[in-house]
Amino acid sequence: MNISTPINIVLTTILLLIVSNSSFGQKLEPKERITEPDHTITSNIMGKDYQLYISFPKKYSTKDTISYPVLYVLDGRFAFSSIIGTKDILDLFSDEIEDVIIVGIGSGLNIPSWLINRTYDYTTSIDTTSDRNMENQFGFPEGTLKSGGADEFLNCIKTEIIPFVDKHYKTNTDRGITGHSLGGLFTAYCFTNSDGYFTRFGISSPSLWWDNEELLDKTVAQFTANESFDIPATRVFICVGENEGPSMVPPMETFKSSLEAADYKNIDLNWQIFDGESHLSVWPASISKTITTLYGN
Repeated sequence: MNISTPINIVLTTILLLIVSNSSFGQKLEPKERITEPDHTITSNIMGKDYQLYISFPKKYSTKDTISYPVLYVLDGRFAFSSIIGTKDILDLFSDEIEDVIIVGIGSGLNIPSWLINRTYDYTTSIDTTSDRNMENQFGFPEGTLKSGGADEFLNCIKTEIIPFVDKHYKTNTDRGITGHSLGGLFTAYCFTNSDGYFTRFGISSPSLWWDNEELLDKTVAQFTANESFDIPATRVFICVGENEGPSMVPPMETFKSSLEAADYKNIDLNWQIFDGESHLSVWPASISKTITTLYGN
């Protein structure tokens, strides 16, 4: 009996298994994917750098005279890729949204510096209790976080960041701003104190609990006392996740209800409570609704 053939088959099979296991055993390191800013500018007002991440409409060209509205997105380093991916899908097969330039405003190139910068930039008053609580939450030494810089940061946006964008790109004066969490608080602050500089506001999960609801109280008093709001036609979209809890959902509802009750004819208000979403999961969930509400055709 010739047993060489079965032995050869067995040996070949073993060899193949060894080679196969060796190939699968060569694991590859994951690629580091970094969203690079288009520009970094130094703010004299804030004393720090801001990174700008910019996306353009498909038809954008330096060879014509068409200018475009601009949506400014807070927490730009983290929000930009999500909002651009959403916008690109909306642009892909239809004209569901207007042509718009999107500018992400980022500050801080790592998590700690980002948290420190946004705590100061986006908060509307000094709240040392919340500063200390967040230091404990994120493991910062006491005194690391400082709050209450919203007025300065808005001045920085108006006098340093936007003039830079307007100088280098084909923009017009139709401006929007959107932010989430403390960024939503800052966007709500921009709307409450609006002078018409921005006319589209995406207020996502605003931290209206900040400083014992200081901004919320001012806003409700303003909307209750004033029968008119002397600003150009303005669009507002405010949202929150259903599962964000009592510190987030009721204040958002109070904000939108007081604005609804004011019934300003020049303000187009839309709002949504996203079913089943938490404070973090609602952020990507809200992006599409924010864009289509503020810039839907």
